[in-house]
Amino acid sequence: MNHPHRRRFHSRCLGLLGLVLLVFGIGVTHASGSDPWAPFDAPWFDRASSSEGVPQSIITSLAQDRSGLVWVGTMVGLARFDGYRAQVFDTRNGGAQGLPDAYVRSLFALPDGSLLIGTNAGGLVRFDPATNLFQTYPIGANGTSDRKIYDLADDHAGGVWIATDSGLDHLDPRTDRITRLHTGAGIAPRNFSVMQDRAGNLWLGNNSGLFVRHAGSATFVRPDSPAGIASTVLANQIWAMHEDRAGRLWVGSGQAGAVYRDTDGQWHPIPGFSGHQNGAQQSTVRDFLETAPGTMWIATDGSGVLAYKVGDSQLRRINHDAAIASSLPGDSVRSLLQDRSGNIWAATDLGLARTDPNARTAFSLLPSPLEQNALSDTSVRGIYVDTRSRIWLGLGSGRIDMIDLVAGRMKHLQLGGDQIHRDVQTFVEAADGSILVGTQGLARINPDTLAIQPSVLPALENKPVLSLQRDGSYILIGTYDGLYRYDTHGGALDHVGHDPNDPGSLGSNTVREIARVGDSWWYGTTRGISIASSVLDNRGFENLTHHDDDPSSLPQNYISSITLVPQGQLWVSTFGGLGVIDHYQPGGPYRFHTIGIAQGLASDKVSSLLDDDRGGLWVSTSSGVSMIDSDTHAVHNLGPRDGLHIPSYLYVGAARAPGGELLFGGLGGLTVIRPHWRPPASAAAALAITHAVVNGDEMPFGQLPQDGQKIQLDPRNRNLRVDFALLDYQTPLETSYSYRMEGLDDGWNQIPRGSLPSAIYTNLPHGEYHLQLRAETHGMQPHTAETRIGVVVKPRWYETLLSRLIAILLLIALVVLLVHLRTLYLRRQALQLQRQIDEHTRDLLSANQRLDELAGTDGLTGVYNRRRFLELAGGEHELAKGRSLCIALFDLDRFKRINDTHGHLAGDAVIRCAIEVIRQHCRQGDLVGRYGGEEFVLCLPDTGLPHALDIAERIRSELAHAEVMHEGRSIGVTVSIGVAALQPNESIEQWLSRADKALYEAKHAGRNRCVTAH
Repeated sequence: MNHPHRRRFHSRCLGLLGLVLLVFGIGVTHASGSDPWAPFDAPWFDRASSSEGVPQSIITSLAQDRSGLVWVGTMVGLARFDGYRAQVFDTRNGGAQGLPDAYVRSLFALPDGSLLIGTNAGGLVRFDPATNLFQTYPIGANGTSDRKIYDLADDHAGGVWIATDSGLDHLDPRTDRITRLHTGAGIAPRNFSVMQDRAGNLWLGNNSGLFVRHAGSATFVRPDSPAGIASTVLANQIWAMHEDRAGRLWVGSGQAGAVYRDTDGQWHPIPGFSGHQNGAQQSTVRDFLETAPGTMWIATDGSGVLAYKVGDSQLRRINHDAAIASSLPGDSVRSLLQDRSGNIWAATDLGLARTDPNARTAFSLLPSPLEQNALSDTSVRGIYVDTRSRIWLGLGSGRIDMIDLVAGRMKHLQLGGDQIHRDVQTFVEAADGSILVGTQGLARINPDTLAIQPSVLPALENKPVLSLQRDGSYILIGTYDGLYRYDTHGGALDHVGHDPNDPGSLGSNTVREIARVGDSWWYGTTRGISIASSVLDNRGFENLTHHDDDPSSLPQNYISSITLVPQGQLWVSTFGGLGVIDHYQPGGPYRFHTIGIAQGLASDKVSSLLDDDRGGLWVSTSSGVSMIDSDTHAVHNLGPRDGLHIPSYLYVGAARAPGGELLFGGLGGLTVIRPHWRPPASAAAALAITHAVVNGDEMPFGQLPQDGQKIQLDPRNRNLRVDFALLDYQTPLETSYSYRMEGLDDGWNQIPRGSLPSAIYTNLPHGEYHLQLRAETHGMQPHTAETRIGVVVKPRWYETLLSRLIAILLLIALVVLLVHLRTLYLRRQALQLQRQIDEHTRDLLSANQRLDELAGTDGLTGVYNRRRFLELAGGEHELAKGRSLCIALFDLDRFKRINDTHGHLAGDAVIRCAIEVIRQHCRQGDLVGRYGGEEFVLCLPDTGLPHALDIAERIRSELAHAEVMHEGRSIGVTVSIGVAALQPNESIEQWLSRADKALYEAKHAGRNRCVTAH
């Protein structure tokens, strides 16, 4: 980077030289007094397509209505566009009558907010915003002279002129009366255009040429014109006319181009577009638009837009470029419109486009192989301005573009050999005026012939050159392999590198930036900054690096740019933000403070920086370009509203142009910044409701509420949808929208970027609210627009005050009645409850008794289980004093075999059979229980041992002869029995033990027998 004081002096000298050349007329420019960047500054068009609802690509006509909405005519219908969405009308308008013909040829916005539509085959139509309905005017008697309407024009008295295929008509919109104007026998019936000028003259563009009816006259005549080019144009079909602000009349023809008539009545050709050029026909002129005083855009059917400034020697073509997405969509342009915010709209055969001519703080030079004054490669990596004010751009793949602002053209150079596929990173001008190019090694360009010497220093052939600077005869070369010094006088080349063992050596071998700061040289590396007091220093560098524990150190060690501004501040760009020394002193101390994302930068990866000599520092980052006020350090991020369209900058390439413009190389092209450009003052665009649906019904456009007005919802559905937009049509995707309903929403509802700005509410509670809408723009001139409307939600019948009072009285009466009925009910319930309690008590006692029985009963046999039997037998044991008491234990013989052979169900049947036999031989008072699986027990009160043995024997005998049938099979069963009589002072356990021993004796004795216990 050049020394800032030297650079500033150089810039001022060039400016003074340019002024002298201009005053004495010795300079040669493409157009006197014009912007030298004009040949390179192509309009940036944003397109509206089917994604926004535009019905098709062939756009035929444009108009902006009273509310600011843009109407778009196409061959398949009409669209109303708010910048985000298009509402389309065609021959079907819902359930109502639509357009009589979908091909729209012309549009005219009336002062009352309605719209006139001239169709191709359906005549004249009027759209009424109060009802959103179309009214079709008659054709023939009391109507238009033909159903094909070519043009509509203001008569400056509230009426409209109508040019048709069969005549000229006049409409009074207040009465809807149409009258036919007789143009004379010598004039063809077909009229393509009509215009009434401010002096009252009526001009008619006819199939036979141009005609005029002067104010106060009733006859159309041909205007006076000299023989030659003007006469050729005026005798051709006349398709377009326009009166500019100065009173000039512009006339465009079908095949002979265009001419204009000055206020003195003299006709003038337009260079290159008047008459037949070399016998060839010109493209049809469809429309005119004065974009600036004396500057006319001419819409043509096939040649795009021709921009011409009165007095220039040539015009400028604005064409479609297939390689540039932001170019004009198509070269057939049927209509032009400049809206109230200054945007220029173009209706082309390949879509609708708009450009903002006031977004001139920045513009982009883009790559295209189809245009001489376009870049030859995508990304600009290095930029340099030589002493001849030529701008050198280093690109990829060995490409170099040179911009000559004086000549208004760009030249494209190509490195050869090993450098053909290498990036061009940097330039410097040698003492002899040649341009040294840093790429893979060093190349040289002859400043006069532009011949290229591909390899200047063989020692550097395989080394990418990152940075170049010159000090006298020395060329300083930054590479990935350290710093090289090349003496152009002696040819010597020496090297300075990083030594890890020497803290005073170069900080890193990657030298990305070389800058002279005062009398010292600063080398920006990937490990900080190395400062040398002389260009010849090899070591002893003062190294500045980032330290995590020192906030006054460099923000980060990856250095990209270094500059000292006239205010005495030193700025260093890093990949961790900007480091700033507010009051730089040679030798230090070097105490930085950081400007990064937290201070407002869009990114802290800062690639390059330039000052504008007026207190502004401009930086390129990975996310755009920002301007920083050197006094306040306030950050302003540029955006599309400023003309910035390249989103990312990763290369160090930056320079100041001879006229003070700032140049930044980006991913996608070159950005040119006009640091002191300010857009002209204009009225702020309205944040308007462009569409609303209330309770499922669309509101007519004429009834949409404006700021301060109210919208009313009836009690039915209480649903509301409001679509809104900032009607400046500039960078819709960059505008931030939010809304809130006061009294309902706690805060603002942010609409996500890319989503359509809409506020939707369903089932709103009744009451009065205020809906606030907000739009915030970004860039160098940000502003906020707000709209506030009232929302009244009517209550349903039961939500009114009277209905609520009646409801309260009814509620009180109902409460009294309910209390009385409740008392009666409770009394009755108490009596019934007492009865139920008594019944339940009885049932509970019975149930408890039953539960007690169930708890002591064996589930299979229905006899006592072991626990219950022992309880009852224990009672008999306690009462047996002096009484006889016997007990018998039964065990079915070989019961396991029965289970294994016949199954457990058969075993259960055998057990039930045995119990049944035992119970048949029991008396009243005997106790029977199931003692185990196949074991049973019988307690015989008041029974002696002989009698007990007899009972047991009868049971054994009957079981031995019994047959148990199961699933058709007979199962025999026998039982072994042990009988014991209670002995004095014997416990129940001892008693049962003796019976058990007798049982086992019976088992061992061969089973199927009874044994008495001893």
